[in-house]
This record gives sequence, structure tokens and C-alpha cells, in this order.
Amino acid sequence: MAFEALTEKFKRIIKTIKGEARLSESNMDSMLKEIRVALLEADVNYKVIKTFLERIKEKAIGQKVYTELNPSEMLVKIVNEELTVLLGSDQSELKYNKNKPTIIMLVGLQGSGKTTTAAKLSYLMKNKLKKKVLLAACDIYRPGAVEQLKQLASKVGVDIYEKGTSDSPLNIAKEAKVKAYDNHYDVLILDTAGRLQIDEKLMDELKNIKALVEPEEILLLTDAMAGQDSVNVAKTFNELLGLTGTIMSKLDGDTRGGAALSIKEVTGVPIKFIGVGEKIEDLDIFYPNRMASRILGMGDVLTLVEEVQDKIDEKEAKKAANKMINGKFTLDDMLAQLKQVQKLGSLGGLLKLIPGAPSVSKEQLAQAEKEMKNFEVIINSMTLEERTNPEIIKNSRKIRIAKGSGKTAADINRVLKKYEQSKEMMKQMKNRKGGGLPPNFRAF
Repeated sequence: MAFEALTEKFKRIIKTIKGEARLSESNMDSMLKEIRVALLEADVNYKVIKTFLERIKEKAIGQKVYTELNPSEMLVKIVNEELTVLLGSDQSELKYNKNKPTIIMLVGLQGSGKTTTAAKLSYLMKNKLKKKVLLAACDIYRPGAVEQLKQLASKVGVDIYEKGTSDSPLNIAKEAKVKAYDNHYDVLILDTAGRLQIDEKLMDELKNIKALVEPEEILLLTDAMAGQDSVNVAKTFNELLGLTGTIMSKLDGDTRGGAALSIKEVTGVPIKFIGVGEKIEDLDIFYPNRMASRILGMGDVLTLVEEVQDKIDEKEAKKAANKMINGKFTLDDMLAQLKQVQKLGSLGGLLKLIPGAPSVSKEQLAQAEKEMKNFEVIINSMTLEERTNPEIIKNSRKIRIAKGSGKTAADINRVLKKYEQSKEMMKQMKNRKGGGLPPNFRAF
């Protein structure tokens, strides 16, 4: 995930400051130098870094942080606020029309994944924001672009307006707008053509579409992996078209995050959505304040709650919890819980959302993911009777299960031990006054 290295550096810087009894000009300057190096290594624009550090120092002096007995909390608060400003503050929200369709014009260079992103945006609008969406296929130049959008629209379950490659993008956009108005759609998304590079022909076509349909939002798809190149592309598109926002893709990749921290300050254009994977549902609304907290290693509880609400079956979760508390918890229930956790994404991604979560190495995360998969294979190799009454699983049964799952007897024992620990934990929770987790609770 983006910002991993930067988050670790910020954690170390904050830890150092917390060790100081008071904040002086000397240790303040030392901290700012460390932040400067961390941001440079993250490929943040050097002018952005200079302004960012000046604002932190000015704010610290203004709020008399130097005279505080415990200045670290105030300083973290200031850095958090300034990171939020850097990422766009409250400017990340889309502007919706109340009584007519909101028109979103999606632009970008060819090969950036624009058509797929149009479908991802449709999915988010339909499923999370409960909007009635119409897609318009305005890219008549790239071979297969129209057919690709048709297939994606069918997969997402939204309507599409297309005329193949027989008509001009201008007419397609115009007629799609008429259809969106006539059929009371909430959102119309125009998938426009891209080029391998910015040229006059491309921009003229986009300017004409903009003038004709008057979109509320013009969103540029940028690539987080491209670093400052994506910032320069955004700057050019903004100068010629007047962007209202960007969609930054590949923030789930091994990127340093400099583009995300630079783009708003350099171009004035905020990030409105972020791509966090290749699946159709892997597009999220961008919240600058939440991302700032995550960069500082402070977690993101709101996003975690939303993920749980979206992806966890509440009835099944309550059913499993009641079974555990009443001592009727089986291996099938344990497997169902594992699958619920897997729906939330990678363990590493989840840990980043939990405030104060311990630092875990990539090797440890990989081992935990592997163990979860092993558990599933092993439990699926058991009979219904064994999954319901694990106490009957003795040596001969363990040998059979190990052969059937391609695992070892030690692996079988590990599953049974984890099952017993889960039962014991729930027993302690039931007996504790006021409920809550027992003091010796250990996560999976």
C-alpha cells in the first residue's frame, strides 16, 4: 500500500518528539529536517515540502507549542491538520445536482485504465451511494473500447448509451445527456477518448464535449505509480480543461505516495476517488482527513467501520457470536468467521486502519495469510461430525485429515488449538462483568 515507508518514518519522528520534556527551537528544527527528508524520499514535490514545513512551524509558534509541558500531542495535531490541507481538506466531495442528472466527464491518457475506472465509478455510485447511473461510450477510437465498456456495464448492472464507432463523440455525449434527463438518471458518466500523449486534437475534442454537455465534474484519472509525472499531466489537463478533481489509481501498489501529497498543492485540483485494487469494487471515496491519520500511523476507524458494514453479514456475525457465548461454537462457525474476515481484505490493510496496531513485518503478515488459507483447507477436509464435535478428532482421524488436505498432523493440531483458544476466550468474555475482551486476548 502507498505511504508504508512514509508512515514508518512519521511513527519514528513522533516517538522521538514524545520523548522530549519540552519542545525547543532546536529539537523542532531537527524534527522538521527529518520530516523534510521523509517527504523527499516519498517523492513529494520539493516546493510543496517547503510550504508544508513553513506552515507547521508558523502554526506551532502561533499556538505557543514551545511553552507546553507536553507538546507532542499538539504537534501531532498540527502535522495532521496540515497533511489534511495538503491532501485537499473538504474539497474531495462531488457536487451533485438535486433535480437533474449530475454529469461526470472522465478524462485521461490512453492506457491509464480509464474505461475500467468508469465502470468502477459506476459500481460505487450504484452500490454505495445508491444512484441510478448511465454510462456513455464516447471513446470511438481505441479498438474494443466500446465493447469493453458494454461488458463492464453489464457486469456492474448499469445502463449504457453507445452507438458503436459510427457517430462522433460529441453527438454521443449530447444524446446520452438527453437520455439521462428523459429517464431521470442521477448520474451520467462520460468515458472519453485518451491519447498516448496530450495533443491539440484530443484537447479540442474534450473542450467541445465540455462546452456541449456542461458537466458538473471533470475528473482526470492519474496513476500514483507515475509519481510527479502524474502531477504534471494533471497540471496540463487542468490548464486546458478546468478539472474539478482527480481519481488516483494504484494506491494499493508499492508506490511512495508523493503524487497524492503533491497534486492538490501544485495544481489546485483535489483527489476525489482512489483506486485500491483491480476488482470492480476497488474504488473508494477519498477522505483527506482519514488518509492523513493513516499516514501518521493513527489508524482510520471510520473507514474500518464502513468496511465492516459493507462486507460483513450482520445476521451471521450475531449468530456466530451467540453460538460462541453459549458454548455451541463449531469448526464450521470458525471457518465462517475466517471467511468474513477475508472479505475485509488483506490483514495488512486492516491493521493500518486500527489505531495503535502493532507493527507487523511483511513476512509475519504473509505467514498469517497462509495460516488462514491452511485452516480453510484443513476444516474442509473434515467430516460434518468432526467439524461439529472436534473432540472426537484423535490420531487416526488426524492422519486421514492431513492426507486429505495435503498438510501435516502438526497443522491439524494448530487448527484445533486455535479453536480451543477461541472457545476459551468467549467463555472468559461471558464470565467477565460488563463483557469486553479478556486481558490475555490475542488476535488471530
